[in-house]
Amino acid sequence: MTLAVLVDATGLSRATAHRLAVALEVHGLLGRDAAGRFVLGPRLTGLDLPGLARPALEALRDTTGESAQLYVRRGDHRLCVASLESPHGLRTIVPVGMSLPLDVGSAGTVLGDGPGAGGDGWAESVEERERGVASVSAPVHNAAGEVVGAVSVSGPIERTTRAPGRRYAAAVLHAAAAIAAALQRQTSSGSEPSAWTPS
Repeated sequence: MTLAVLVDATGLSRATAHRLAVALEVHGLLGRDAAGRFVLGPRLTGLDLPGLARPALEALRDTTGESAQLYVRRGDHRLCVASLESPHGLRTIVPVGMSLPLDVGSAGTVLGDGPGAGGDGWAESVEERERGVASVSAPVHNAAGEVVGAVSVSGPIERTTRAPGRRYAAAVLHAAAAIAAALQRQTSSGSEPSAWTPS
């Protein structure tokens, strides 16, 4: 449903309906499709993407020593649904639930509609979203080949360098493939809906 249809269906004010829908989204009861419409969330559909991604994100963080994140598209933004911080004192921190624009950052490139979006490769960014920070991202595909998320690694330029793809692309691609494989296993097993937490 669009927000307008949700308002009509519930009789709530636009602001209240939006606030409640966003809160339900944070708790996994609602989600949004690529057009920004509200749909059933992962707690109701059984798709626990953050939970499925956690082992791959942990491996990515441990391999690179940098912070690792998982983003999904929400309309014209990207939402961080999983985030693991680097053990270094100087690190990038992206909290779960943070909404960022699609027009900056490597994850925005992967999830957006522009050149390089949704491909089988990877994208990098250097100081696009935040000064002194670089990142590398790769798309996570479902069994139908659709991009359902972007896995990223990010850190200060002092460690990532100004060519972070050279250093981290292989690890990020490996993590994306591992998440896609876990998603494929869950989808093909037809498992029951599992508890979903945005962490």
